[in-house]
Amino acid sequence: MVVRAVAAELLPTEARDLLAAAARSLRARLSPRHTVVIDESEGLAANQIYDAARAYLAARARAGAAAMPRLRVSRAHDAQAIAVAMEPGEEMLDVHDGVAYTWRLLVSRDGAAAGGPADKASRWTRAYEVTFHRRHKDTALASYLPHVVATAKAIMDRQRGLKLHMIEYDAWTAVDLRHPSTFDTIAMDTDLKRSVMDDLERFVRRKDYYSRIGRAWKRGYLLYGPPGTGKSSLVAAMANHLRFDIYDLELTEVKTNSDLRRLLVGMSNRSILVVEDIDCSIDLHQREGGSRSTFAGGGEETITINDDKQVTLSGLLNFVDGLWSTSGEERIIVFTTNYRERLDPALLRPGRMDMHIHMGYCTPEAFRILARNYHSVESHAVYPEIERLIQEVMVSPAEVAEVLMRNDNSDLVLQDLLRFLKAKSKDSGVTRNTAYENGNQ
Repeated sequence: MVVRAVAAELLPTEARDLLAAAARSLRARLSPRHTVVIDESEGLAANQIYDAARAYLAARARAGAAAMPRLRVSRAHDAQAIAVAMEPGEEMLDVHDGVAYTWRLLVSRDGAAAGGPADKASRWTRAYEVTFHRRHKDTALASYLPHVVATAKAIMDRQRGLKLHMIEYDAWTAVDLRHPSTFDTIAMDTDLKRSVMDDLERFVRRKDYYSRIGRAWKRGYLLYGPPGTGKSSLVAAMANHLRFDIYDLELTEVKTNSDLRRLLVGMSNRSILVVEDIDCSIDLHQREGGSRSTFAGGGEETITINDDKQVTLSGLLNFVDGLWSTSGEERIIVFTTNYRERLDPALLRPGRMDMHIHMGYCTPEAFRILARNYHSVESHAVYPEIERLIQEVMVSPAEVAEVLMRNDNSDLVLQDLLRFLKAKSKDSGVTRNTAYENGNQ
């Protein structure tokens, strides 16, 4: 203390800084420990390793894997879970592959961290320090920190809230996606549901495969069938299953190909692009019979929406399967339509719409899923009669669900559904239109 006081009195600031730096360097050389500093930001950009470390350490603290006397907890007004974090100055021990790593969170002012006074203009800075034995330096950099990043990515993918993006003022605007649809609750035949889930899971596992064969990492799905058969619910179930954001592309809001490209390039990875009712969005009939106009120079043909809004079919196809399709990774493109036969074959070929999924009228299996969802009923005396009528009349899952929601009493509501199906069969005078379904297989 006497030496420090004398030095502060007699030595200029520059000399004191040099002596302090020399002392730190000497301690570092003599110490058997090595420290890696992970700052919160790199210039103006966020440091992704810092974000990964925060998520990783929070999960360790929440799981009780590390004993710390002090924890920081918080919760946003719209959040359900309590967020756990390290308290500044606390230490956490983590062991990976037999090597012990000690984490510490440091918080300081810019000026104070640099050795000067912390004035009002200075800002708080945060950094993690991870300390380990110096002989494990290569292991820490080559194995441990990548393990932290990969584990944190999986944690954040599970915990992050999904977003639904829509077009507003020629740009994407996001709101929280809280659609409850899942593959467990959606009214689909089990075999079709399993085939869709298997296809999705195979897609997300094949990054290296897509890179090796020279194809963009994307997958296209066409959902077609009568109204009310669950096409939108299936999109939500896909998003919830994969933890992907949804981008709802309303083509009538897009004026030019340039606007379309700007919107599509602005999508994030791990997302689903949805164009609902594409046969109604713009005129996408076969090009030899569609509505056309030509630029003054005899250039590209366009599909006209109205006098001031137009987009070319080739502009859309370029993103689905052209050069612009490589502007992102791990993307899913979904088109929905009530009438598949109205679409240009250019949209339907493999590589653009890789899997065609027919969403048909309600089946006995779909009815049982709905009854289980809405009333927790696995079997009932009127099931055989209801299932016989469902096979005969054209009734959508949405119509069945609406009847099931009318009453909390399962006995009464099933009787209501039976009367509804009998009346529908009597009024229509026709049976299920299998020609529609068979013609769109």
